[in-house]
Amino acid sequence: MSVLLAGCAKPVDKAAKQRIFSAEDPPAVISAASEKLPPERIADDPAVAQRVLEMGAAEATERLGAHRFLADVSFEWAGKGRVVREAEKRTLVSGAGGVGGDFDAVEDINSQGLPGSGQGLEVLRVHGDVYARDKFGRFRQRKRDRGMAERAREDVHGALRDFASLFQDRLKLEPQGTATFEGRTVWKYVASLVNRAPVADAKLPALLQARTGRDVATERRLRFFDKRSPKALSGELWVDAEKSVVLKAHLDGRMTAPGENKEGDVALHMLLDAKVSDIGKEPGLRTPSDALPDVDKPEGIADALDRFGIPRAGKHADAGVDEAPEDEAQ
Repeated sequence: MSVLLAGCAKPVDKAAKQRIFSAEDPPAVISAASEKLPPERIADDPAVAQRVLEMGAAEATERLGAHRFLADVSFEWAGKGRVVREAEKRTLVSGAGGVGGDFDAVEDINSQGLPGSGQGLEVLRVHGDVYARDKFGRFRQRKRDRGMAERAREDVHGALRDFASLFQDRLKLEPQGTATFEGRTVWKYVASLVNRAPVADAKLPALLQARTGRDVATERRLRFFDKRSPKALSGELWVDAEKSVVLKAHLDGRMTAPGENKEGDVALHMLLDAKVSDIGKEPGLRTPSDALPDVDKPEGIADALDRFGIPRAGKHADAGVDEAPEDEAQ
């Protein structure tokens, strides 16, 4: 009987061992990068157009290899008798290696177009080690970055995706033949606005609400996204004929949204200029020499008190905490 049971179990064991010791499936990005996306079909096939417009940084690097991506994005809000401007410069330098390769992602944001104002972030990955800093700070190593580096890389690279999403994916692309860019053959497309209402998204669960209700900024942001109305869009895209990556883009769009307290519409003018260069050239990214070490928990208030020369209460006590009286300690 035991011999029969052993014989019956062998096929199951064999299948289990095959699953355990078989090669792992490649990451989804690598599989996506191996997919053929005919750039000449972008105008006729919405699925191909969506894949090209929403292509992420990791997949673009898998397709092109080392390269430099640069995007300038500007916003101009006009309403209530005043104009507010903001300019973003996004730079992504990618080494070969695709998903696990080195990269340097920088986002610099200036309000009102004033140099040195605003905010920014830089995330650097070299040989698997991650370093990050804000616009005016020093690099600090991030040993537990929990996907922060990948999110920063995708955010910096996603300028075209963000533009298309903001305009409700209403880009109409018309082919204009081929040309040469950076020594590569590209398909040229002219962009315009599709005159149709946006397709309703799938039904999503209700937003979670804070106990105190929504703050003013959140209300303003949600009202804009719910009520925005694209009015005009023009520009062009140049798509690599071999790799189906957008190598150059210029988009100019305008939209309106209801203002606050029935004060009329607010107008948004958005410009995007992006290009890819240095394809195939290794950037030679290096570990920053003055990077601060990673820390389990920053000192916070105690560090600030030390910086201003305020002594800690006891040898091992936290700053601002008095030692217990001798009689209480007993």
